[in-house]
Amino acid sequence: MTRTLTVGAAQLGPIARDEPRGRVVERMLALLEVADNKRCKLVVYPELALTTFFPRWFTEDQGEIDSFFESEMPGPETQRLFDEAARRGIGFCLGYAELAEEPGRLRRFNTSILVDSGGNIIGKYRKVHLPGHGEYEPQRPFQHLEKRYFEVGDLGFPVFRGFGGIMGMCICNDRRWPETYRVMGLQGVEMVMLGYNTPQINAAVYEPGHLRMFHNHLSMQAGAYQNGVWVIGVAKAGVEEGVEHIGGSCIISPTGEIVAQCRTTGDELITYDCDLDFGRYIRDTTFNFAKHRRIEHYGLITERTGEIPPP
Repeated sequence: MTRTLTVGAAQLGPIARDEPRGRVVERMLALLEVADNKRCKLVVYPELALTTFFPRWFTEDQGEIDSFFESEMPGPETQRLFDEAARRGIGFCLGYAELAEEPGRLRRFNTSILVDSGGNIIGKYRKVHLPGHGEYEPQRPFQHLEKRYFEVGDLGFPVFRGFGGIMGMCICNDRRWPETYRVMGLQGVEMVMLGYNTPQINAAVYEPGHLRMFHNHLSMQAGAYQNGVWVIGVAKAGVEEGVEHIGGSCIISPTGEIVAQCRTTGDELITYDCDLDFGRYIRDTTFNFAKHRRIEHYGLITERTGEIPPP
């Protein structure tokens, strides 16, 4: 008997800088209703789903930046999403900017949470691979200041039991690093949920436009196949405050094949019946870690950060 989980990838179109949280939640609720009509039991929303992608602007006004963060979850605007999802018996994965109060200081993370069908938070992940830069760079057409506005995640790559399987999360740039999937794979992950905001152009260097979508899908497909897992990649898409985002939200099977993909760059839901046992044959044969991995030869991965050529 298979363990089938019907999943919805809830892509969001552009969110304006001044769009109220309540309006964004309304859009998310509309996608949740579509998901319910399609009998989904889990819905995945994008990275920083509640606001515009604010790291594209430089400011020294911390109050302005903090206005994009959530100091509690659920909060006044997001409680409706939790309540309605629980009423419908649907779980969800949500990306947002987290303002965490700790003794003596405030900490800021790019975060995703996993919420069960009863509205309970059962997992949290904080983005590890922060891209971009930390200071204003005037030569760029727009900024990418995640290194300025967020701390590196401090939770590692945990996995969580839920929805009849073993679930993991990562965020945007994490998808490009094979270590992301492998660390979760070594914990038996069966589905990875991944929200992203990716501009159509690389603001740091010239890169042909077609490579943006190619590399987006390539990295997720490779991670899925090399670990025998489902990957649910969900974008914030479209032209947001003058910056075009690629979209391309998709559901990828453990074979690395895209089995469902959004056709638009607006609010859109795609679904798939994911058999959580489907990747087992890959994990038992080609990528049988216990049988084939040779960790005695992988030391450089954790001993060295940057590239050092031989003498």
